[in-house]
Amino acid sequence: MVFKILINNSEEAQELNRIASKYSYDIQVQSKNGQADAKSLLGTMLLTMESDLKLITADGADTRALEADLKPYIVSYI
Repeated sequence: MVFKILINNSEEAQELNRIASKYSYDIQVQSKNGQADAKSLLGTMLLTMESDLKLITADGADTRALEADLKPYIVSYI
């Protein structure tokens, strides 16, 4: 599943990292300049300072709980 997300500040980036760390499957943050593991705080902080972000989950992952946790940050589904 791919989500377009909006992260406005470092506190939201930390919250994204905290949420992603709860899940056992792979979650990546992707920008036009790169990609990082959403469970890596440093990678998340570096990439979330950009406006066009995608959150990519592992194929076949049950993302319903993740979607609920990320609801404030999801802009659209891709």
